[in-house]
Amino acid sequence: MRYLVTGGAGFIGSNIVDELVRRGHRVTVLDDLSAGKESNLASVRDKVDLRVGSVTDLAAVQAACHGAEYVIHMAARTSVPRSVEDPLDTNAANIDGTLNVLVAARDAKVRRFVFAASSAAYGETPTLPKVETMQADPISPYGVTKYVGELYAQVFGRVYGLENVSLRYFNVFGPRQDPTSQYSGVLSRFMLAAIEGKALTIYGDGEQSRDFTYVQNIVDETLLACEASGASGKMFNGGTGVRIALNAVLKLFEKIAGKKIAARYEPPRGGDILHSQADISLARQILGYEPRVGFEEGLRRTWEWYKGAYGKK
Repeated sequence: MRYLVTGGAGFIGSNIVDELVRRGHRVTVLDDLSAGKESNLASVRDKVDLRVGSVTDLAAVQAACHGAEYVIHMAARTSVPRSVEDPLDTNAANIDGTLNVLVAARDAKVRRFVFAASSAAYGETPTLPKVETMQADPISPYGVTKYVGELYAQVFGRVYGLENVSLRYFNVFGPRQDPTSQYSGVLSRFMLAAIEGKALTIYGDGEQSRDFTYVQNIVDETLLACEASGASGKMFNGGTGVRIALNAVLKLFEKIAGKKIAARYEPPRGGDILHSQADISLARQILGYEPRVGFEEGLRRTWEWYKGAYGKK
């Protein structure tokens, strides 16, 4: 099979590309390298067709999509704080870019379009866990753009017959997540601070909780979504069904790292939600999804990778 992975040089995208290559598929990657890195594809670089270009360039997307049977759309501005600071840029990448990919997928007559949606679409609804039937109520520009992407995908299914699946990822972490960006995920910044012997920064009181999901689980679910029957036109949560508070994460991380780690608490950030937890019943039922790597094991694997990538040489 031939796949196009937009954002395939990024954190989650490159992990998906690795698995596709391992399974013997042909893969085209479209990435503007604004957040992704060619080095993320080092182990498969000679086996993939890397196109450096942006999803905001329709011609580039159409060229990359030519001949593809499946499109996995990962390319996006992925930061809530960045979207608050610059909503226009986030809108251009996440809405205009997604529409371009949908148009190209439609015209190429691909079998299915799989969209990296986000749990940010749920917003601050207090009910836990989050179930797909809940009303979306995003509280950040990022959450809005990801929800609009879902709606566009579903409309392309209804109007043009394009098979589509959206996956609302919950706080994905793991190897290759860039810890040097101010917009990076909290766990990657924990890792770098520990390596550098600096205090960790926690926004809020640390009792906010997340359904932290190790990246291999998300890779599994995403590839299941490409071919599962009865999945088209639907949206599924991508998490583990378990949440943990940041303060508890810190204690567990200290155990794994084998050292005491200082923490500095700062005021909460705008657009951040307090608690997040996925109900994964629907994904289990229709996709056959089952998270294989628990949080502690995922944290351990991630720490080993960060020590190798960012530790003293």
